[in-house]
Amino acid sequence: MSASQPTSIAGMPPAAASRDWLAKLGRHLRVTAQRHGLGCAAADVAVRAANYVAVCRILRAVAITSPDPAYTVTDPRYRCGFLGRAQLAAFAQNPEYDLPPAAMARSLERGDECFGILDGDVLASYGWYSHAPDEILPGVLLHLDPRYVYMHRGFTHPRYRGQRLHAVGMTLALQAFLARGSLGLVSYVEWTNQDSLKSVYRMGYRDCGTLGVLGVSGRYVLYATAGARARGFRLARS
Repeated sequence: MSASQPTSIAGMPPAAASRDWLAKLGRHLRVTAQRHGLGCAAADVAVRAANYVAVCRILRAVAITSPDPAYTVTDPRYRCGFLGRAQLAAFAQNPEYDLPPAAMARSLERGDECFGILDGDVLASYGWYSHAPDEILPGVLLHLDPRYVYMHRGFTHPRYRGQRLHAVGMTLALQAFLARGSLGLVSYVEWTNQDSLKSVYRMGYRDCGTLGVLGVSGRYVLYATAGARARGFRLARS
């Protein structure tokens, strides 16, 4: 759920849109408190409140260097591997796969690779991997140690969720990159996104520090803790 202010929804008066947004926020916070405790829910509220008046992004930097054997075995019906440009172009025509053609083309142009899991002609799951800097906000680039590969986007088709295919795909991609000489995978998770943090920890990622972007109107204070810098995470203005 976005931390931004509610905006008018097509066909809905602004007041009704705000009520709808607040109802969704309330449900989200109740679920967060139930799953992760009142402390996590309070932190979520604080970050959302800060984003009403400024940009406040606090990111947990994570890294993984050893594949978990539990995620290297798949059902024989699945085919796993890096997807070619023609395959991706074909899948991008189907909105079910959340592969906007323009964004996909930009990723390929900068040398990103997409590792996918196929069930026949269905793209069950995929993840994007890169050595290039990532613009995490307009005007803010995340730079990384080129010895690591940046895992920056994962997707699992709704019909295949619950099978941990994202973890399987990431682990198989990690094996492939290690074989090429990379040191491992790095990524980041929003500090308040407890569900995603639990997921990456289950895969074998470990914390390596914190990143932050604070400011207004494009004027940001950027920071990275010593642990994040040691892994090569660095924020800079573009």
